[in-house]
Amino acid sequence: MTHGYWRRALPVYLMILPGLLYFIVFKYIPMFGVSIAFMDYSPFKGIGGSEWIGWDQFRRLFSEGDFWLLLRNTLVLNLLDALIFFPAPILVALLLNEARVKWFKGAVQTILYAPNFISWVVIVGITLQLFATGSGAINNLLESWGYDRIELMTDPHYFRWVWLLQNIWQGSGWGAIIFLAALSAVDPALYEAAEMDGASRLRQLRHITLPALSGAIVILFILRMGHIMDLGFEHIFLLQNPMNQNVSEVFETFIYKIGLNQGDYSYSTAVGLFKSVIGLVMVLTVNKLAKRLGQEGVF
Repeated sequence: MTHGYWRRALPVYLMILPGLLYFIVFKYIPMFGVSIAFMDYSPFKGIGGSEWIGWDQFRRLFSEGDFWLLLRNTLVLNLLDALIFFPAPILVALLLNEARVKWFKGAVQTILYAPNFISWVVIVGITLQLFATGSGAINNLLESWGYDRIELMTDPHYFRWVWLLQNIWQGSGWGAIIFLAALSAVDPALYEAAEMDGASRLRQLRHITLPALSGAIVILFILRMGHIMDLGFEHIFLLQNPMNQNVSEVFETFIYKIGLNQGDYSYSTAVGLFKSVIGLVMVLTVNKLAKRLGQEGVF
């Protein structure tokens, strides 16, 4: 390469360097630690001195009864996420796109974006204060009116819906930003031409707006499938208690308890590696399916 090329390209490479170093240091180098999933790892012996046991940790995972409970809870929550939470930002973006009063649209966007900056600790804490069994404000109010208390935090039947609704409240407004950005690229002349041809709002939505969003929807859905075994440890862990553990125990909380609390690093790493492999398979499968259906996909 010529000296002139490097003079032009060097600023670009310098801009890329911090991101590249981040991935090398925090993503690629730690991947060597995955090898302890195939060992009887001891922190005192280290990776080099620990006994190599092959696939024993994975046989243990698939043979224990906890595996099917973890798999069921994880897949059920992910199904609710894909069917209800994933479309929520799309719906919010479509509704905001139809707003014609500028100040009203801006105010609604600000209100919807705000929950994204509230931590799960605060959100779950507020819910607990409102619906706690003994001292919850709403439960006390219901009891004073002669109604039964709502055991929102302890009844297993409520856990999944509380988790889902809190996700929607916190993330749907912020998630709509990507779809609003995609809609901003739509030529207004298309809507004007459709109106002149007598197309209703619903037909414009079907033939102009949704096709403009299809690319973003497909890419985000593919990326979401890569996290099909991930649900967000912090949120579920904060909502979890001994009363709802049969529906709230997922792979992430299990890894925390087995790995950090009990110090079984090899087993917890094997569980984490299993999650990662499933995510990789899902990304490759859904991406290939999307290409067969005529979409661009991620790669």
